[in-house]
Amino acid sequence: MIGGFHGKILKVDLSTGTIKTLELSEEMAKSFVGGSGLAAALLYDILTRDLDPLSPDSPLLFITGPFTGSKVPSSSRYAICAKSPLTGLWGESTAGGHFPASLKLSGYDGILFVGRSSKPVYLFVHNGEAEIKDASDLWGLTTYETQEAIRDELGRDVKVASIGPAGENMVKFAAVINDEGKAAGRTGMGAVMGSKNLKAVAVYGNMEPPIADPKTFSELLPKAIAEIESNPTTHMSRLYGTLDYVAAGMSYGDVPTKYYQDSIFPAYKLNGKALREKYYVKPIACTGCPIACGKEIEFGKYGLEKADTLEYETAAAFGPLCGIDDLDALIYINYLCNAYGMDTISAGASVAFAMNAYEKGKLTKEKLGGLEAKWGDKDVAIELVHMIANRKSIGEILAEGTKVAASKLGIEDGEVAVVKGLEIPMHDPRAFSMQALTYATSTRGACHMRPDYFTVEIGQEIPELGIRQTDRFASNPEKVESFIKFQNVREVYDSLILCKFSANSLTTISKFYSAITGVKVEPKEFNVLGERIYNIKRSINLRLGMRKEDEKLPKIILRSIKRGGTQGNVPNIEEMLRHYYAMRKIDPVTGKPMKEKLEELGLLKQAKDLWG
Repeated sequence: MIGGFHGKILKVDLSTGTIKTLELSEEMAKSFVGGSGLAAALLYDILTRDLDPLSPDSPLLFITGPFTGSKVPSSSRYAICAKSPLTGLWGESTAGGHFPASLKLSGYDGILFVGRSSKPVYLFVHNGEAEIKDASDLWGLTTYETQEAIRDELGRDVKVASIGPAGENMVKFAAVINDEGKAAGRTGMGAVMGSKNLKAVAVYGNMEPPIADPKTFSELLPKAIAEIESNPTTHMSRLYGTLDYVAAGMSYGDVPTKYYQDSIFPAYKLNGKALREKYYVKPIACTGCPIACGKEIEFGKYGLEKADTLEYETAAAFGPLCGIDDLDALIYINYLCNAYGMDTISAGASVAFAMNAYEKGKLTKEKLGGLEAKWGDKDVAIELVHMIANRKSIGEILAEGTKVAASKLGIEDGEVAVVKGLEIPMHDPRAFSMQALTYATSTRGACHMRPDYFTVEIGQEIPELGIRQTDRFASNPEKVESFIKFQNVREVYDSLILCKFSANSLTTISKFYSAITGVKVEPKEFNVLGERIYNIKRSINLRLGMRKEDEKLPKIILRSIKRGGTQGNVPNIEEMLRHYYAMRKIDPVTGKPMKEKLEELGLLKQAKDLWG
């Protein structure tokens, strides 16, 4: 096995209580890197169109990469992958914190869950050993309470990832929460855990995977840290976290307001500076990360002494998108979503969807359980969060996701802000045209991180691949070509696994990969590795029922906003997709990667399955 891997996946059958070890092939590790790329290769044959994501037959995979558990800065991350109960397509979510490194150091590269336990359980993995433990007393607890109870039982060094009541109730966008408030949020992986009666995963260990070239690795570390410290974004992240983007994003017109229909809002009330002026904020870092973009707030409101800080997506989803400018309320809502275990992007979009439907007469006070869902009403937003997590009243419908909710309420598809069933995040494609292409072609639906091309437009260039900042409204072929390279590289990030806030150059990252694994890789080769990973995920989606027609944006996100930083721009998604399909060698009629392209990438099985 190459360096960076134990070469072992733990397989846990929750129906029978059987635990065994699966050998991981070296060829698969080389071809798909690790993380979500490796997960796609491992799950490819199991994920089928007729598989119910919430059935015992549905697999759930916790997976790490070759960087996880090492001293590479910003690399304590893991992925959770399954068929998404929200979209019916490829489900994938990643999170940082201390849990990911501990998972790798427990002696395994990943954990594959199948089956369904007859009662609530959690898994404890420690230094190559694993046991299923009773979680009956934990069922119904919040994620914070669950983590605390398990660490009280097993020891304070144990790290825990758990679901809360939202996962138990199989809310379709339930999250998995670790290290208090770190969320693997999108696509409903918490609901899959809940369907299996799996309350938590607890990990501990000191089993480091081998490093192929420890001397070179050690020499790289101080240089990599110096590279991070010299980057100005590091200090902004350390000071304000992602919340710093609220004001900057508003200047671009990139902060959706009132359910994606406006872009003007008093951002100064919610940005990182406002947070620091109002509260004492303590920096929190994931294992081995010098950036420390996480924060803990001394709160003292809503009965809470402390709270996890607001991230940009959460602040924008429950703030401008819902018309709420009360910072105290937003911090509390974030706490509730973390405690219940819910994706704040989908949850915030669901609340904004309800407010928009109420304004337009599609949702009445009676259907809302007596609520008047007016824009900016923080108390209504709080109550809707409770309703969704517990599937009470209108929450029963909203817990299915806004695509299903819209159908049940008689709202046409074009007026609900989803792509491939996943709620659109808090970055507006009218502000950065390539975000339109991101949402249309992302392998998990409307995802702002696969890739986060808007970061290129504000200066995060990759010169090794010729990815440069240009006109943010452009959609020419050169721009699409640059986008594809970036999309490929970001697939590799989610496979190494490396935080996308890493300030290391692609050259440094490739040197780390070569030193850890012993597989020599140049920066440009990451483009090919990422292309293979993207195409196997796309192949999975096509087998699960995705159509080329699904790669479109709803009308509500394509209407011109005459005021604010979008400058009236509307991205030409049809033109961009024509360039995209041609450059990626995707059949423009079926959306399938051409057989020759799949074979060129070594995806021979996928070529046969899609083309015969």
